[in-house]
Amino acid sequence: MSEIASLAATIFKRASGQARFVVAIAGPPGAGKSTLADALHELLPERQAVVVAMDGFHYDDGVLEARGLKARKGAPETFDAAGFAHLLKRIRAREPEIAIPVFDRSMELARAGAGIITADTKFILVEGNYLLLDEGPWSDFAPLFDLTVFLDVERAELERRLLQRWHDLGRTDGSAWVASNDMPNVDTVLTRSRLADVVLRSDGAARASPG
Repeated sequence: MSEIASLAATIFKRASGQARFVVAIAGPPGAGKSTLADALHELLPERQAVVVAMDGFHYDDGVLEARGLKARKGAPETFDAAGFAHLLKRIRAREPEIAIPVFDRSMELARAGAGIITADTKFILVEGNYLLLDEGPWSDFAPLFDLTVFLDVERAELERRLLQRWHDLGRTDGSAWVASNDMPNVDTVLTRSRLADVVLRSDGAARASPG
């Protein structure tokens, strides 16, 4: 059984008897959080799972420009953490219908109301860089997750992936952006995140955290 299939089986087993099960998928930029979330979505029961991306709560570039934060886009302070927390609480409360934003990387902006969570959606796969950040307000999210997963990828491999990402998107200043912005965000996640329930390593190995 692959590590992703094994994780899906773990989620399904732990969610037994629960009306809603919220999984946090955390890791640094370039770790493959979206890819993992999409793969799990395909393995979980049809029409019972939804992916919620923290990136949907990026502040707009206009807001970042006004706050002098445009050059640090993607850092913890460039997200609407309070808005994201409110969404997570609505998800836990199983409101009848919840609209969620989706971040469009090709346009570098969030599209409001681009997805819907219904009351009978059981599996919520939340993915984002700072879900396990061990400082406020991010650490306040801990009680809202039933299972936490961290993608552990070597720093050099993350840098390679990020350079490739911006190259593929046609960004001419990609190398400078990775050095000045992406890699500092990588270091924030790698050095300031708390331990997850499950760690998936870059070599494909999975392990449960002790305790």
